[in-house]
Amino acid sequence: MALEDIALTMTPGIGVKGAVHLLECFADARTIFAATGEELVRKAGVRPDIARNIVQHKGFAAAEREAAYCERNGIRAIASTDPEYPALLRETPDYPHVLYVQGDLRALGARCLAVVGTREATSYGVDMCNRLVEGLARRVPGLCIVSGLAFGIDVAAHRAALDAGIPTVAVLANSLPGVTPVQHTRVAHDMLARGGALATELPSQARQKGTFYVARNRIIAGLAAGCLVVESPDSGGSLLTAHCADSYNRSVMAVPGRATDRASAGTNHLIRNRKAQLVLTADDILRELMWDLGADPATLAPEAPTPDLTPEERTLLGCFPEADPVSAERLTETSGFDPGLTATLLVGLELAGAVRQLPGNRYIKA
Repeated sequence: MALEDIALTMTPGIGVKGAVHLLECFADARTIFAATGEELVRKAGVRPDIARNIVQHKGFAAAEREAAYCERNGIRAIASTDPEYPALLRETPDYPHVLYVQGDLRALGARCLAVVGTREATSYGVDMCNRLVEGLARRVPGLCIVSGLAFGIDVAAHRAALDAGIPTVAVLANSLPGVTPVQHTRVAHDMLARGGALATELPSQARQKGTFYVARNRIIAGLAAGCLVVESPDSGGSLLTAHCADSYNRSVMAVPGRATDRASAGTNHLIRNRKAQLVLTADDILRELMWDLGADPATLAPEAPTPDLTPEERTLLGCFPEADPVSAERLTETSGFDPGLTATLLVGLELAGAVRQLPGNRYIKA
């Protein structure tokens, strides 16, 4: 990463989306700072005063101080144009151009699942969090759990990952090497010792604001293929993270709770309003994410026995594409069965766990 990358984020007048826009126009930070004021205005539509800040290198002094701070404290700064930058996060429209990281960078690019929830977790929520993370750890090679190291479900998810022997990443709303809340410093150290990482978009010179927690949630959502909400009241940061995940076209899942439990009001509303898929087991999550687990079979737990299917069910199952959804009408045409028999066979395949139904009377192999 070049000094220009940090300087871009510290130039007055350039915010997160402004940096993304400039990078779209000029490809990298060095090219941005090599441009003339006229080129910045004409090519990127930058305001003249901001163009002057760029041309005059107004962010470079702060960037040099930050680079020295990172070197002193063992912090790695990675830019969105670096190959180590997490690919899923780069796909989001408001990715941070620079991430400050301690720990193993590979954890950020692993097969990540975000697990978030209320700070006032109940024993039910913590137990479900443990069960789901443990179940996924047995089945999914290269799994990494991402959360925010907050009280409640967040830290429960990190601890569950540590207990299961898989890496976990905490996205912080403060600059490194500090940890907020300080009560979780020991957990953070354990995460670093076991192949995980701590990450933030905030440099050491950032002034602490309560709004940083809101911005942090988009990074948690952006790093992961899916977002699992385990207990949430009817408002709070975990619902904001779920909203971000949905806006990024990532899978949103929720664990249901009793209708009378305040801690599950938000998750129940997500499910009721079809903003999240109801999940009860690790297998539910795997089906929702449609992860290909065939890449490293040696690390997988033994598969469940193949369900017994009738000859007709096997014939119909053979008509399914390998990964794409297919309509019941198309299956009827391909198999040559009449529509009534196709419908009956599809029910049997669903009960056997061989296929699952999608909206619009479509089906996909489980």
